[in-house]
Amino acid sequence: MSATRIQGIAFSVVALLLSAASVAIRPVNAKTELIILVVLIAVLGVPHGALDTIFAQKLYKVRTVEGWIGFTLAYLIPAALVVVLWQLAPILFLLGFLAISLVHFSGDPSSGTPVLTRILYGGAIIVLPSLLHAAEITRLFSFLVGGDAAANVVPWLHLLSWIWLAGIVVAAACCLRSDWPTALEIVSVGLLSIFLMPLLAFTIFFCGMHSFRHVLRTVDSSANSPLHFLISASIVPLLACFLVFGAGFFKLRQVPLEARMIQLIFVGLAALTVPHMALVEQVRFSGWGKEVEHS
Repeated sequence: MSATRIQGIAFSVVALLLSAASVAIRPVNAKTELIILVVLIAVLGVPHGALDTIFAQKLYKVRTVEGWIGFTLAYLIPAALVVVLWQLAPILFLLGFLAISLVHFSGDPSSGTPVLTRILYGGAIIVLPSLLHAAEITRLFSFLVGGDAAANVVPWLHLLSWIWLAGIVVAAACCLRSDWPTALEIVSVGLLSIFLMPLLAFTIFFCGMHSFRHVLRTVDSSANSPLHFLISASIVPLLACFLVFGAGFFKLRQVPLEARMIQLIFVGLAALTVPHMALVEQVRFSGWGKEVEHS
């Protein structure tokens, strides 16, 4: 059984236990939830994007100083445009962020997973939280893009969540016989999205499933590269991310702390996801080095 299969089963067990516990345990307060979000995404989430330098070397043969300067500019320009979009057209930013997140997360399941199943899986963490936590989603979106934009988007997500839930059930049932680990992942992500508070559910999914799986696939596709190379390749991008985060934290110092953290994390993730996808999706559609994930 491959490393990604083992990781998926381990994640699913944790997600199912947390989903079951959430029914009996009192919800985590907003401050604690935010601290968990920031710490886990900084330590376990952001590093997976820092590995983009490896794909830049593989896809575009970036080796020279001039090449790295050009790559950095090509990476940062679309990221900066996303931030501009957030400031000028917040509702368009929000819809775009949700859409590209769905597409990006749909790459997590194993090779051979049907496209519709991928879409349902990728949208679970985005759509299903509004099933039971529409008020909390509205509050979080209000911090991110303002109350009016949140009020326009969340009712549609809540309506869509019922359709999505039915789709998730059918997709998991269809996968059960031919690919039970993927069926287990679909069910666990669905339950996590429904029962845990939205920020906590997203953090666990983003770090424990999406980021962890991306790192495993990167290591697997770079099998000939020593571990110290993989680590060193991510250090500079990680330091740059933390510096930009610190600068943004200072620039938004007049914004209340909770709103400031939500804006920095999710606008930052949206900005980085665009160039990140431009690299990673090329690798994904080529089969991650023709990975074999089935046991």
